[in-house]
Amino acid sequence: MNRLASIARRWRPSLGLKLAGLLLGVFSAGAATGIALWQRWPEPGLTALLVILLGVLPCLLLAGRATRRIRRMLRALEGAVASYRDGDFSISTTDHGGDELSALVARHNELGRTLREQRQHLVQRELLLDTVVQNTPVALVLTDSANRVAYANMAARQLFNAGKRLGGLGFAELIETLPPVVGEAVASGEDSLFSLELEGGEETFHISQRGFRLQGRPHRLYLFRRMTRELSRQEVATWKKVIRVLSHELNNSLAPISSMAHSGAELTRRGDTEATLRVFASIAERTQHLHGFVDGYARFARLPMPRLQSVDWRVLIESLTAQVRFQVHEPLPDQPVRIDRAQFEQVLINLLKNAHEAGSPPEAVELRVTRVGRSFCLDILDRGSGMSEAVLANALLPFYSTKHSGTGLGLALTREIVEAHGGRLQLSNRRNGGLRVRILLPSMLDA
Repeated sequence: MNRLASIARRWRPSLGLKLAGLLLGVFSAGAATGIALWQRWPEPGLTALLVILLGVLPCLLLAGRATRRIRRMLRALEGAVASYRDGDFSISTTDHGGDELSALVARHNELGRTLREQRQHLVQRELLLDTVVQNTPVALVLTDSANRVAYANMAARQLFNAGKRLGGLGFAELIETLPPVVGEAVASGEDSLFSLELEGGEETFHISQRGFRLQGRPHRLYLFRRMTRELSRQEVATWKKVIRVLSHELNNSLAPISSMAHSGAELTRRGDTEATLRVFASIAERTQHLHGFVDGYARFARLPMPRLQSVDWRVLIESLTAQVRFQVHEPLPDQPVRIDRAQFEQVLINLLKNAHEAGSPPEAVELRVTRVGRSFCLDILDRGSGMSEAVLANALLPFYSTKHSGTGLGLALTREIVEAHGGRLQLSNRRNGGLRVRILLPSMLDA
């Protein structure tokens, strides 16, 4: 008995069960009263009326009172949801009925607390991001679909408007107030370098620009980074490396030449003509090697501008097959390419020879020429040893070489020629071994 009483105390009937029980009790009481009256006044029509009045009508009145609370809470919840839609998460409701409706209200309030916390975290992150962006030395400008400034940090305000605000101003009008080189860099639509006379000296900037959609509308982001100090550091580091390479190569050649010259003088004094001739031959060989080394650096420094002419792809490749072995991927593009034929032949010969020297089987060295958008794409493929990540990152830098006797100018010179043609050079490892050297060249339509 005590156990049943304990269970009864813990059991909390739901709102629906409470309402149903209440209505059933009222209807039963009304029906009992109606039956008692029928026994005293047994006329059928009057009895039915009494049953309705005393049984059904009180049920309707009580049901209306019971649903009034539900309607009130639903209106409160509807107003809170409308506030959430408008971004106001401070609204909460209260109900102490202890049933399903109270549980719904509690869950709603918990949702409001969660949304308020998330909003607070987002605000804090936005403040942190804005602080970082505003204090970065990189000038940042965001323009909208009408090419008006939607956002600019402090560095951009200093660069373009003497520290004054830029929001809402036309970006094209701002650029027109600066030297033409800035407008040319912006109009190119690509990353590039340009120099300005700024604060009593020449300042070099790197511009990076990207287009994207923000809230469904096109925007464009411009980043202007001062590069003078970085370029100066890189220039000093490059000159130090050049001096080290030159010193090493000169010492490797001059020390043996000095020693052989001394030996030649001694042999001449003794009258050993045959040995003296061998010494002079060795001196000439080392001198020729040194001349080739210095000439390679001179050619890199004096690379002439390309003389562009229309060249048919098949004619170009036929001239290469006579000098180096490789496979050609067919078909070749019908449209000719505008290049300096002598320079570009040397580029392709160097790259194809590199593929053979990397240990690739001769039949696996392949040249592919395709169209990619409005550009020509040349791929030189091999199945050699490939490159490590460190070598890939530095292979195109001047004076970088992994060969014992290399000058580090081959790929650097190749990149200079390709870029002088308005193209790009890319290196990447192939999935099953080997290297891919890709050259992207503008077509005649873009020339």
